[in-house]
Amino acid sequence: MRQLEQVLWEEGEYRYDDAFGFVPQIHGYLHEDGQIRPCVIVVPGGGYEGVAASEGEIVALEFWEKGYQAFVCTYTTNPLKRTPLHMQPLKDLSRAVRWVRSHCQELCVNPGQVAICGFSAGGHLCGSLCVHFADVSEENPRYAKASNRPDAAILSYPVITSGIKTHGGSMENLLGRDATAGELAYMSLERQVTEQTPPCFLWHTETDDAVPVENSYLMAAAFREKGVPYALHIFSDGNHGLSLSNDRWVSNQYGEFYTTRQAQQVLEQIQGGGLTVSEEELERIEGLAVMGVCPKEELVREEVAVWPLIAHQWLQKVM
Repeated sequence: MRQLEQVLWEEGEYRYDDAFGFVPQIHGYLHEDGQIRPCVIVVPGGGYEGVAASEGEIVALEFWEKGYQAFVCTYTTNPLKRTPLHMQPLKDLSRAVRWVRSHCQELCVNPGQVAICGFSAGGHLCGSLCVHFADVSEENPRYAKASNRPDAAILSYPVITSGIKTHGGSMENLLGRDATAGELAYMSLERQVTEQTPPCFLWHTETDDAVPVENSYLMAAAFREKGVPYALHIFSDGNHGLSLSNDRWVSNQYGEFYTTRQAQQVLEQIQGGGLTVSEEELERIEGLAVMGVCPKEELVREEVAVWPLIAHQWLQKVM
C-alpha cells in the first residue's frame, strides 16, 4: 500500500483566522497494482469543532481492504468557537474531490466512481456537497475543469437539519450564534435536495444520543420526494459516534491522529503563550487534540458493524 499526504490549498489560496498554520489536507491509501479502481473519500465528524481520529484512517483502511483507493479529508473546523466557518469546510471538500479527479490517472482512480463518506458533522459536510456542489466555484485553473459532484455519498449518523432536531453545536460552529434564517435554511439539507443530488446511503442508530435519528429520516424523505436513489438503514441500538463499531475501533486502533492537527496547533499556541483562553476552554481544546478515543465502556455492536459491507454492496450498484 502506498500512502500520500497532500495539502489541498496552494499558497495564498487559504485563509481562516483561527487556523494557526493549519492547512486542510487529503491523505491517501492506494493500491499499487496499477488497476483503475473506485475511490472513497472519508470525512470524519466532530461537530465542526474538531475532526475525530476514530472516523479517519481506520475507516479509509476498511474501504481500501474492499478494493477502493481510499482517502481522508481533513477540513477546517472551529476549535475556538469564535470564528464561524460558513462555506470554508465545503470549499475544502470540494477541492478534495476536484484534486482526486485531477490526479485520477496517477492515483489509478476511476473519475466516474468517486464517493464520499461522512460521519456526523462530516456527514453534514458530505451532504452539503451533494446538494450544493454547483455553488462552490473553483478559481484555480489546475482544478476548475474537474467536477466536484460526488458520484455517491455515504452519510453516517449525519447532521442534516437546522430545525428542531438539529445538532446545535454543529450549526453554531458552522454559522455562528447570529445565523440568519436564510443561512440556516441553506444548511438544512433536507430542504436543499434536487433531482441532481447524487445517490446517498444513510445509516443511523435509533437511540443516537447526540444527533437524533430523525435527521436521517428527514433526508430520506427528501430523496424520495425528488427521486434521488438512496438506501436507509436504521440500527436498533447504539450511541453516537460508533464509527466501524468493530474490534479495531473499540481498542482505539485508529492509526495516525493527523485529523486533529488544527486543534493541536491551537493548543500549541495556547501553551506557547500566543493565545489566552479560560481553563474550561483549555480542557475542551486538549480534548479536541485527541478527539475520537473510544470510551472504555463501549462494546462492539455486531448489528452496526455490518454497515461497511452493506454500503460497499450498494456502491457497486449505484456507481
